[in-house]
Amino acid sequence: MGHRRAIHTDAAPAAIGPYSQAVQHGGLVYLSGQIALDPATGALVEGDVAAQAERVMKNLEAVLAAAGSSFGQVLKTTIYLTDMGDFARVNEVYARAFEGLEPPARETVEVSRLPKDVAVEISMIAATE
Repeated sequence: MGHRRAIHTDAAPAAIGPYSQAVQHGGLVYLSGQIALDPATGALVEGDVAAQAERVMKNLEAVLAAAGSSFGQVLKTTIYLTDMGDFARVNEVYARAFEGLEPPARETVEVSRLPKDVAVEISMIAATE
C-alpha cells in the first residue's frame, strides 16, 4: 500500500487543530485547507479577500515545496468562500499562481463560515512524482 508521510514546514502556518499541513502517499500529496495566517506571527493578514487569497496561495506554495511538489503538479483544488460575490477577486489571485500552466480541476463552494472567520480557504491535491 505504500508509506504515508505527514508534511510540515515552518514556511506555512502550523495546524490549528489535530491535522497535518499535508499528507503524502503513493505519489500524491493532499494539502489541508489553508487560510490567511501569517506563518511568522500566526496572525491573520490584514486586508480584503484578495489580500487573504494572496497569503493562502503563498501558504499552499510553501506546503507544496515541502512535499517536493509545485503549482505545476496540482491536480485538484477546492476553494471555499463565505461570499460568492468574492469569486472574481479570489479567482484573479488564484489564476496568477497557475499562469503559463494547465490549471487543475477545481470547485468553488460558498460556505456559511470558515475558521477564524476568514473569507477564503483553499485545499489542494498534487502529484509528487
